[in-house]
Amino acid sequence: MSEQVCASADATVLLVDDNPQNLKVLYETLKDKGYRLLIANDGNKALTLARRDRPEVILLDIMMPELDGYQVCQQLKADPVTADSAVVFLSALDDVEAKVRGFNLGGADYISKPFQAEEVIARVRTHASVIRLERQLQQRNRQLESDQSRILNAISEGIYGLDASGTIIFVNPAAEAIVRSPANQLIGSNFFDTHCRECGHQPDAELDLPVQATCRLGKPEFRRGVVMMRPDGTEFAAEYRSSPKLEGDTLMGAVVVFRDITDELARESELEAARELVEKQREQLAHASRLSTVGEMAAGFAHEVNQPLTAITNYSRVAMRLIDCDDLNLSLLRETLEKTEAQSHRASEVIRRIRQFVKKPVTGKEVVSVAALLEETRQFAEVDVRQNGGEVMVSVADGVERVLVDPVQVQQVALNLIRNALEATRSAESSAPVEVTASLCGADFVRVEVTDRGTGLPEGAEEKLFLPFYTTKPEGMGIGLPMCQSLIKSQGGEIGFERPEQGGARFYFTLPVASAADALAGPSEVIQ
Repeated sequence: MSEQVCASADATVLLVDDNPQNLKVLYETLKDKGYRLLIANDGNKALTLARRDRPEVILLDIMMPELDGYQVCQQLKADPVTADSAVVFLSALDDVEAKVRGFNLGGADYISKPFQAEEVIARVRTHASVIRLERQLQQRNRQLESDQSRILNAISEGIYGLDASGTIIFVNPAAEAIVRSPANQLIGSNFFDTHCRECGHQPDAELDLPVQATCRLGKPEFRRGVVMMRPDGTEFAAEYRSSPKLEGDTLMGAVVVFRDITDELARESELEAARELVEKQREQLAHASRLSTVGEMAAGFAHEVNQPLTAITNYSRVAMRLIDCDDLNLSLLRETLEKTEAQSHRASEVIRRIRQFVKKPVTGKEVVSVAALLEETRQFAEVDVRQNGGEVMVSVADGVERVLVDPVQVQQVALNLIRNALEATRSAESSAPVEVTASLCGADFVRVEVTDRGTGLPEGAEEKLFLPFYTTKPEGMGIGLPMCQSLIKSQGGEIGFERPEQGGARFYFTLPVASAADALAGPSEVIQ
């Protein structure tokens, strides 16, 4: 799959993702922003398009079959034709290790899924502008320096031209404004002495200084959040990209494109705080939903607990009568007390499952067994099984790995889907059991399916299933499936619906497989 969307544009952007929905979102986000958009749904096609069109920016998904994003980036950076394209990784992964690996391979930036339109637009705009500028500079020689100056002066990013020792030889007006100093005072000064003093670096770590590796070794750099000093002693958070200036094989210096991102970092901090607030509110809503579910099942729970309590009362009376007998039968008394203890454990287990389900989970995820997670959910659904006169069968395929999830939230989703399936089966007067299966979905995910042979869903319901307040139940509120979608996405998975050929309905969701590092470094398991 490849497509050239816009033929007349200033910059070329290549969108690479094996998920058609993600490609659609990226296309809709950027289609009217003046870019020439190219689309590829796998790594090999992305490499072919990149070599043919040399895009300024490549939005590259990490999780892809055959060639993943890391392998594609490595090949792009190894090819002189595509080495200067700005690779922006796209992934649901949000750990530091994944980001560091991407940057070490030459990635320029990292955008976490789900995408935020404003963030995608801003980052593409910045990287497209910088890459285009770098290419224009590399195509010109010293006889075209006046043309270079006019181009550089027209953009909003600060630009320095440095010689091989780091001496500033060119300053554009934006750089003057950012560092609050006129060009005649900046030109001739040393970049490192002017902007890197008092940054906490030691002489034996000079290559850690901004732009130092470019000036000394000819290596391009991109860094964000670097603290730079102004000549007046104030400092600011900067994002910069430095490219070597070469004449043949001789390193002549560097071009540095930078901008003040102090306000941007502040906005990002505010956005992160807002995200944390949304997450907290989502947790509260999920907890309220669990309490509502338990309320609906209260009568069944009461029956579950009442049975062992009644048995305990009866066994206690038998034990009292045995004690009052002149000829005390110790063997029968022991047997009666053992039965009393067994019924006590039975009641305790019912209460434990209820408390486990309704509790507010602690922050963080755990490495858990899929089989144990689903079996405990099936036990919790026994009340609904009896009320609906149905049956639930759980099957876990060989090779299914443990997953890194919030077990309480996953159980909430599975229980909601099982209860819906049992109700649909009863409505259809079917005797077929509800089937809960788990299998591997690629190397990185486990797919859990809940299938029934019930009444099914009306035609066209798929498009509305996960919208708030949409329901096919006469007394439903329409918040169960949207809540399930929110909970599964927070685990890093996806949820969806299918129509089985035999009729009924099938809901599925995916969960990320736990890596060996997760098992060693993550919280201890609670479900074995």
